[in-house]
Amino acid sequence: MLALATIGFAVNFWAWALLSPLGPRFKDVLELSSFQQSLLVAVPVVVGSLGRIPVGALTDRFGGRLMFPLVSAATIVPVLYLGLLGHSSLAALLVGGFFLGIGGTAFAVGVPFVNAWFPPSRRGLAIGVFGAGMGGTAVSALTTVKLVDAHSMATPFLITAVVLAVYAVAAGLLLRDAPGRTVPTEPLPRRLADTLRLAVTWQASALYAVAFGGYVAFSVYLPTYLKTVYGLTQADAANRMGGFVLLAVAMRPVGGWLSDRLGPVRVLATSLAVVVTGAVVQSFTPSLAPLGTIAFLAMAGALGAGSGATFALVALLTPANKVGSVTGVVGAAGGLGGFLPPLVMGSLYGAYGTYAVGLLLLAIVAAAALAYTLTGVRAAVRRAQKDVPCG
Repeated sequence: MLALATIGFAVNFWAWALLSPLGPRFKDVLELSSFQQSLLVAVPVVVGSLGRIPVGALTDRFGGRLMFPLVSAATIVPVLYLGLLGHSSLAALLVGGFFLGIGGTAFAVGVPFVNAWFPPSRRGLAIGVFGAGMGGTAVSALTTVKLVDAHSMATPFLITAVVLAVYAVAAGLLLRDAPGRTVPTEPLPRRLADTLRLAVTWQASALYAVAFGGYVAFSVYLPTYLKTVYGLTQADAANRMGGFVLLAVAMRPVGGWLSDRLGPVRVLATSLAVVVTGAVVQSFTPSLAPLGTIAFLAMAGALGAGSGATFALVALLTPANKVGSVTGVVGAAGGLGGFLPPLVMGSLYGAYGTYAVGLLLLAIVAAAALAYTLTGVRAAVRRAQKDVPCG
């Protein structure tokens, strides 16, 4: 079940990230401004993020066996639209990107589905392994531009649509919800209201907005950054972004595994400290080889590990029948954390001709999250551990 959920997450995230590698191409062909290009790649992120709130709550109620095939099948429609019709104007791309956000909601299906299959002592690693499905964005980064150059604009979208269809059928036939899964009976509005009253919802949301939001922001904007600042070709920039994504993906289950053993607070604190350092170093625009590459890869590993640790925290502090609802809200916060930075970076570059200010803002935000982790979040974990009966 974990393998099937991870594959589903990867396939949907592959679809969700199809526009990002093509951002520079659309900018040149459609003569977009920096802000318009940033908006184009950010729209699927914000829709996929906000959509996780109702999708997570629906997964609590109906289970991943129904929701995974449903989300995957629904994502096929915007993928086909963008590949066949919706890439001739900015307005058409924004419409397609809006509905492409459906693919991003798959995360809120998988976390409660996986969480129900594992005991608390193994949930950090299990959810971390599932989270590695965000590597679907690397598939998009490494293949989309090459397929367009070798064949046509429609090719990567058609391939992705076929893969989504195959997965939707396989998930419908093979997925099973965990035996004894806790099914909430309260109406959806009441469950969402109860979710928002939980302290862990806001704690994890703040941390995930930085950790996963930083990952998403880099995964959608890094090709533009590398092309603009270092003069790389579109294909080279996309390949380097793929390397960033793969390292972050590999570190996500490591972050969950370490959280099971050392506690999520230690992992989060270390990860955020690395992000602060890497962002400050990169704000000086060092040579890409080796210092710039080291800074970006260090941030990639830290953001991946921090994302895994955040959901180890969710698994530790959240009641079983509210994991989906909490995941939806936290996932939305993470996606929104990825929506704003590309817009800010594009606007700041348009105004000042440099990305340094944007990177320093990332360092400041990560430093604030680090301070919060060492104070409020640490205190919440200690209270939860005291409340667990011994024996």
